[in-house]
Amino acid sequence: MNNAIGPIDGRYSSKLQHLSTYFSENALFKYRIKVEILYFIQLVQKRVIKAKLTAAQIAKLHKVIEEFNDAEALKIRKSEKITKHDVKAVEYYVKEKLENIQLSKYSEFVHFGLTSQDVNNTAIPMLLKDASNKELVPMLEKLILELKNLSKQNRKQAMLARTHGQPASPTTLGKEIFVFVERLSLQLIKLKTFEYSGKFGGATGNFNAHKIAFPKVDWKNW
Repeated sequence: MNNAIGPIDGRYSSKLQHLSTYFSENALFKYRIKVEILYFIQLVQKRVIKAKLTAAQIAKLHKVIEEFNDAEALKIRKSEKITKHDVKAVEYYVKEKLENIQLSKYSEFVHFGLTSQDVNNTAIPMLLKDASNKELVPMLEKLILELKNLSKQNRKQAMLARTHGQPASPTTLGKEIFVFVERLSLQLIKLKTFEYSGKFGGATGNFNAHKIAFPKVDWKNW
């Protein structure tokens, strides 16, 4: 009996398993961690909080993201059994990592002023962007190149065209294939220039907690 919840992790898993890097629950954990850590680093580097991070500490924080694996994800799941909240479990995980690199006195600034949806609505566009740039775009570029070559090889191969479902004037196989080259190329341009946006701003999008804690910071342009 197949207990997969979809064809991607069922019959097609051998072909699509690499997409778990972006679309699995563990991947979502990783991107949430990335959001939390990059946000914390920004709070420091923008001098919102009076903290000092050495180059070595920043490198270690980035390493937390890069080296995240299934074993680390299991730690978050165990924490979630207690918190009953996935993003809160991620927050505790990041705080623990800060303690490991002697930054425990700043750990309460992890997730400062954010809601779960601030993290989710930033992490998900990040993973979609990476999946698009690293998987979909290269695949489409390869497909377009193959279709171009196929079109060139068949540029003189005559065939009967159709219109309104019935035979019409003649065309060439190369030209018909190139129609798809043109369409895919236009879509590829849109895909490459698509802007992925996230959402930060607290519970109601007004940076309320941020402004109360740090009234001198221009959060609108932060």
